Amino acid sequence: MAETKEPTPAELAFRMPAEWHPHSATWLTWPKDPETWPDRVELAQSIFLKMMAALTPGEEVHLMVDDTEAEAKVRNQCVFESAKNIVFHQIPTVDSWVRDYGPNFLISDDGELAFNDWIFNAWGDKYEELKRDDRIPQLLETVLEVRRFEPRIVMEGGSIEVNGAGCVLTTEQCLLNPNRNPQLSRTEIEQYLKDFLGVEKVLWLGDGIVGDDTDGHIDDIARFVEPNVIVTVIEDDPSDANYQLLQDNLSRLRSMTDISGRGFDIVTLPMPGVVGGTSTNKRNLDRLPASYANFYIGNKVVLAPVFGHINDERAVATLQSLFPTRRVVPINCEPLVWGMGTIHCLTQQQPNVR
Repeated sequence: MAETKEPTPAELAFRMPAEWHPHSATWLTWPKDPETWPDRVELAQSIFLKMMAALTPGEEVHLMVDDTEAEAKVRNQCVFESAKNIVFHQIPTVDSWVRDYGPNFLISDDGELAFNDWIFNAWGDKYEELKRDDRIPQLLETVLEVRRFEPRIVMEGGSIEVNGAGCVLTTEQCLLNPNRNPQLSRTEIEQYLKDFLGVEKVLWLGDGIVGDDTDGHIDDIARFVEPNVIVTVIEDDPSDANYQLLQDNLSRLRSMTDISGRGFDIVTLPMPGVVGGTSTNKRNLDRLPASYANFYIGNKVVLAPVFGHINDERAVATLQSLFPTRRVVPINCEPLVWGMGTIHCLTQQQPNVR
């Protein structure tokens, strides 16, 4: 007897909503790994407290911690009034990159919540021990009590960006990388995105920024801020290694169209220059993936990474102009980016279905 094919999310009228769709919660995983943040774990934790203090007046924060002791320590540090909106989950994790290994939430036309459980292979088999976080979506199935779809291909949440109106942005450097799904062609990968995100059109950029160990995640280079508006980073210095690749992406963006054939409005953000300057025995950290595009859109706020650079103020002002109904909260992410990511990489939105 032939095997019955499970219906895809798209066939069941599920889709991934845009990040500005109202949230019921934001998911985070408490940072604790000194391998990720060498000599900076406490700084990373203080940044998480700032993120939670900014988010919780507008939505719940679901925070994964390893055990009872870890929960107690975090609770003692949550001295802000809205801390009552933090929901703790004692689920052991290796690291904090819930955007990439966590649930990829979907909503249906009937108001049902579900999620995709992609395969997480630690960004192309780069960090063997981090692959253990691939199990987190399966563990959360009983917590969330919603349907879990299994695409059975490698994908990270930071590699996809949707506009909620039929389009997904991604990069060739990441999704076509042989360290992800070498058995799949571009056309086959596009079909997976259409089937499991409920989109109609895939928009391809080229390479991600220099220093990005994820092989070019989209959330460091270009983001939807409205269905027809894309904000993207550009480098002002022609001698900088990011200059030409970001110009190439900008050119592509200007020629892209939505599912109706209309062009997008493109808004540019600057880059924060070179952040980094040392190496460890595991990683070359001479150039860290610092980008103002790695912001996170909450219900009432936009959390914006800044790096102590002269361009911080311009980036924050640009984002505030794009989100007039939300307060942009700048957060110094220089300590976070030593872990090879910042705010968007560490967050995952759970959309409201009511």
